[in-house]
Amino acid sequence: MIGNMQLNDEGKLKHFLSIEGLDKCLLTEILDTAESFAGMSAQQVKKVPLLRGKTIVNLFFENSTRTRTTFELAATRLSADVINMNIATSATSKGESLLDTIRNLEAMFVDMFVVRHALSGAAHFIAQQTASHISVINAGDGQHAHPTQAMLDMFTIRQLKPNFSNLRVAIIGDILHSRVARSEIQALNTLGVAEVRVIAPKTLLPAHVESLGVSVSHNLNEGLKDIDVVMMLRLQKERMTSALLPSESEYFKCFGLTEEKLKIAKPDAIVMHPGPINRGVEIDSKVADGPQSVILKQVSNGIAVRMAIMAMAMQTLPSSPGRPVTQAPSLAITGGL
Repeated sequence: MIGNMQLNDEGKLKHFLSIEGLDKCLLTEILDTAESFAGMSAQQVKKVPLLRGKTIVNLFFENSTRTRTTFELAATRLSADVINMNIATSATSKGESLLDTIRNLEAMFVDMFVVRHALSGAAHFIAQQTASHISVINAGDGQHAHPTQAMLDMFTIRQLKPNFSNLRVAIIGDILHSRVARSEIQALNTLGVAEVRVIAPKTLLPAHVESLGVSVSHNLNEGLKDIDVVMMLRLQKERMTSALLPSESEYFKCFGLTEEKLKIAKPDAIVMHPGPINRGVEIDSKVADGPQSVILKQVSNGIAVRMAIMAMAMQTLPSSPGRPVTQAPSLAITGGL
């Protein structure tokens, strides 16, 4: 089971590959740790030396803007040395196998791989193959999982609506191809929300989707009733092998979030989107840029959450319970960082 593999012998985080198999206590620890990092962006010195001397390799086999940049910023703010592999010009593009690439990087004494790959299970495979001292963080693998995105979204929700047990959350759009949706559903259910509702046309839902612990609606106007959190997803046309929709304009008419449709949800509902946004396809610009949108807050929170996950996986956090991480190391405001 992936969940067992993610923990060391003491039950602490070793790899972060999936929400599956992780309990509420550990997810809450990630959120609490991220909270201690959240204020760093406003500080004059935005670094702590928790990962000083550690080397982190970003292995992005898929294009990314937000995820790769926030991982790089997170590692840098923890004072790690960061290597961004350019896969397009690496030996992998010349035919070198993934395993050979990993073995060569291991020989350079790295400490962590952050992996984004088009194939489901790639991060899991790498975690199985790497040396015991190396941690692996999944930055998105195929249609399988995107656990750090799920956790930054949980963190964003908790900032604004801290009582998960009272919340009804709607995930809208291309559930079938979305690794984000799978991780979101697992995280929301683990943290104990009242209801996770998926809203999509039948062609964009996995078979037996109810078994994931969700309720299902095929009508946006009906599905948005009593919703506290609206999570929009883009149409992942690059993963579609056939035409699953009549047209983008027809999709927007039926499932696109507009100001008028948003009024059906609770008045204080928040709107989220993992990006990239396709304006006029799944969401109207007036909603994406409107007062209920927390999309940019999600991006900002990605840094703190990924800092927390990296620090926990590297076992470098202060051991005293409740101690604020950003105040822990006195070296944070000295030279040499």
